[in-house]
Amino acid sequence: MARRALKLASLAAAASGIYLYGNKFMDPNDFGVVRVGRAIATTAVITYDYLTSLRNVPYGSEEYDFLKSQVHLRSAERLRELCCANRGTFIKVGQHLGALDYLLPEEYTRTLKVLHSQAPQSTRQEIEQVIREDLGKEIKELFVSFEDTPLGAASLAQVHKAVLQDGRTVAVKIQHPKVQAQSSKDIFLMEVLLLVVKQIFPDFEFMWLVEEAKKNLPLELDFLNEGRNAEKVAQMLKNFEFLKVPRIYWELSTRRVLLMEFMEGGQVNDKAYMEKNGIDVNEISRNLGKLYSEMIFVNGFVHCDPHPGNVLVKKCPDSGKAYIILLDHGLYQVLSESFRMDYCRLWQALIKADMKRVQKYSRRLGAGDLYPLFACMLTARSWESVNRGIDQSPVSASEDVEIRSNAAAYLPQITQLLNNVPRQMLLLLKTNDLLRGIESALHTRASASSFLNMSRCCIRAVSTYQRSKSHSLYRRVHISLTEALSLWQINLYELFLWLKGSRLGSWVIAFLSRMHHST
Repeated sequence: MARRALKLASLAAAASGIYLYGNKFMDPNDFGVVRVGRAIATTAVITYDYLTSLRNVPYGSEEYDFLKSQVHLRSAERLRELCCANRGTFIKVGQHLGALDYLLPEEYTRTLKVLHSQAPQSTRQEIEQVIREDLGKEIKELFVSFEDTPLGAASLAQVHKAVLQDGRTVAVKIQHPKVQAQSSKDIFLMEVLLLVVKQIFPDFEFMWLVEEAKKNLPLELDFLNEGRNAEKVAQMLKNFEFLKVPRIYWELSTRRVLLMEFMEGGQVNDKAYMEKNGIDVNEISRNLGKLYSEMIFVNGFVHCDPHPGNVLVKKCPDSGKAYIILLDHGLYQVLSESFRMDYCRLWQALIKADMKRVQKYSRRLGAGDLYPLFACMLTARSWESVNRGIDQSPVSASEDVEIRSNAAAYLPQITQLLNNVPRQMLLLLKTNDLLRGIESALHTRASASSFLNMSRCCIRAVSTYQRSKSHSLYRRVHISLTEALSLWQINLYELFLWLKGSRLGSWVIAFLSRMHHST
């Protein structure tokens, strides 16, 4: 009887295996045991590599640094392969790590950056299944045309261009069907593995990454939340005429399907596209800085995924004006008032090179004795540049190399800082690095205008806060006058910089110089 049962079980298992292998809707990667086994094996290999490769090499020697770089690179490649194989949440977390340019070793960020362009695509059948389940209709009933090839595919969803029955052209964002079910299990798996690694390497402090994923992933998987964020930021920044946010079509949107106004343009880091289309690169960089300064310092509601695929630029043929199109509104950080004020005052201190206040507000934000490192992480500048004033000189190639090298040298301290600062800071650091990457591609990094815009927003934010806390009319008037004077000084300085860089300014300076020498 037992032998017969075993034979039947074997036949059933074989038949199931043949069915699963031949069924195009089934993927071995979707099975928990495969995903868990792959993650455990990759973690074990990476851990073993770090434990053995550097064991007998003198710490700090050239050989040690060379071998460490090689281990970083091998580990990053293994991590990338794991993310590509397990997809979904793994790719999302890998993309987050790849965006931390000035916080993690370059071997990791350079290797993991490709995950933005290697996200999986759902099949036509899977797309039809999601639309049928969520909207109760077939694609041909809803759309006159629906392009099979997605405009873009990301870790959680993909976007297709389509035309509605009434002729409106729309972008249809559709969630990958298996992401929702796998996400919570994937996060739990990551948490367990990170805890195990921490037991082996006590300095390894990456639990903040899991905590962020736990908090943010459910929000990103709710497309109705994304739609509300899009409408909120469009209303909040309506005074910026250069900003375009796609309109949401709520009647055909659900938690897994989002219909938006179709907008197209070149990626914000594509300098060649801008030059070809007559778009002023410096103007785009300035306007992007204005947007984010307003979001961070004034409103405390921040779009935290400004990678180039989510920020497009386009020139209107009729008006000749260039627009910034902001896409993908799933990931926002809401800043508390106390955090926002401390962050404003810290940036004011950094711009003025007021080191006492840099220390004070860095400590208030959880940096402790590591405040010099924290200041360097925020600004992506060397400690020497921070002391001199970050607006005094542009970032040199040697300084950029120094900062990236320090990310590897001070990795334990950096991870300790990331574990200690308020959770609100983590997405801001990622956002800062993504914006710096765009500025580097456009060659507009650390321009004077960006610091002037930040200063304006900080002054406005702090003054508004002070007025809200003051019960004296005289005090409120005094705050408003001080604010107006400070903003006037910035405008005057901006005028001076413009004159200095213009032909008229050069002519005036030359004329005054000749007058001075003649007297």
